Amino acid sequence: MNSQTSPSTTKGFPKTFWIANGVELLERAAYYGVFIVITLYLSRILGFDDVEAAWISGSFSAGLYFLPTFSGALADKIGFRNSLMLAFGLLTIGYAGLAIFPAMLESQGLVEYGRQVNFTGLLEADIRWAIIPVMIVIMIGGSFIKAVITATVAKSTTAETRAKGFSIFYMMVNIGAFSGKTIVKPLRESMGDLGLINLNYFAAAMTGIAFVSILLFFKTTEENEHKRTFGEVWQGLIKVLGNGRLITLTLIITGFWMVQHQLYATMPKYVLRMAGEGASPSWYANVNPFVVVLTVGVVTSMMRGKSALFSMTVGMFIMPVSALAMAYGNMLDGNVDLGFVTMHPVAFMMIVGIVFQGLAESFISPRFLEYFSLQAPKGEEGLYLGFSHLHSFISSLLGFGLSGYLLNAYCPDPRLFDTHEQWAQAASNAHYIWYFFAAIALVSAISLIIYGRVIARLDAAKEPEAVTA
Repeated sequence: MNSQTSPSTTKGFPKTFWIANGVELLERAAYYGVFIVITLYLSRILGFDDVEAAWISGSFSAGLYFLPTFSGALADKIGFRNSLMLAFGLLTIGYAGLAIFPAMLESQGLVEYGRQVNFTGLLEADIRWAIIPVMIVIMIGGSFIKAVITATVAKSTTAETRAKGFSIFYMMVNIGAFSGKTIVKPLRESMGDLGLINLNYFAAAMTGIAFVSILLFFKTTEENEHKRTFGEVWQGLIKVLGNGRLITLTLIITGFWMVQHQLYATMPKYVLRMAGEGASPSWYANVNPFVVVLTVGVVTSMMRGKSALFSMTVGMFIMPVSALAMAYGNMLDGNVDLGFVTMHPVAFMMIVGIVFQGLAESFISPRFLEYFSLQAPKGEEGLYLGFSHLHSFISSLLGFGLSGYLLNAYCPDPRLFDTHEQWAQAASNAHYIWYFFAAIALVSAISLIIYGRVIARLDAAKEPEAVTA
């Protein structure tokens, strides 16, 4: 073996790869701990209705995924280390702001909280909209993470190790997500809705630790000699948007992510309203990363000989099953006895649906990132991989926005009704929500098959000699 072989070409991965994955775990723990209850925070703490909370949280999520299209290119210019320090600094300030903002309003006599009771929120105060700048700070910080960490994984792997590298990366993402969501239930149980506020201090602590880790341990040996101008950034934007294959695939995969985003847009409110306040939506959501961690390695190995499009198609056809399972819980009578625990049927079938969702994600997400990374010209990984999250930009806006209207129509806030009977009548068809998302998932799956066949024909047309032979 050549003694000069770099670590990235051997069986293992370089130190930078593991540091990047470590801080990604911390960032995901912070993000998912907050995001799983973001609509509850906006409604119960700040008093936004379902539609308002959906559009605010959807716009926040969309911006978080759209900004990497620019921050990825900027990261190439200012350096990955500086970008990560900026990102984790902003995230720490932003998460702390989510916790401090209600306390500031309390000091002005605008809100009252602190007891272990449900907080009614700022039902009439326009000042509640001042939370938007705080969320924008988090949005900007998080946008650098999306581009820089995935680009670091790409730069620290080879063509032979890239699939495995992204599989490890995605496993770390889900371990972080699992950790963040786990802390939500004990906070809510011990502190009532006040736990929705103090959860943000946990998130700020996680990103603060990541900031210190980057400061002390993250060193990069690669520097881009060419620093892009703003004109070149826009040219790069047009270049990526002009890649018809990638943009079409992005629009198709958006259907999968519209359903996936319902873990945060619809599920928490749906479960608490249908199964009661004793339900644990954050723990149910944890089933998703748990399933992904258990299956992503196996699925990646099983699909090693298959194309990325084939693997994604398998996952896409699992998603309608997931949504239909979630709907079925509202049609069952009586609790489900599992022997060691008794569960409300809505909660039980929600978990079943999330299991299918996690399995689908193992087929889709790592291969989608791999597909995008292989399209990136040398030195433009940050730019291209930033655009790999465009599907979540679109699906956040559409998925969260649709969720708000569907909740309002089929599973409205019980606090809007004088009696439980009135609310029960209004929510009798709450499961219809999941039929909408099952239909979206099915259309997307069929579209991906069509896409694959069209791409195959286009590729064959470019090689007439091979076809003749």
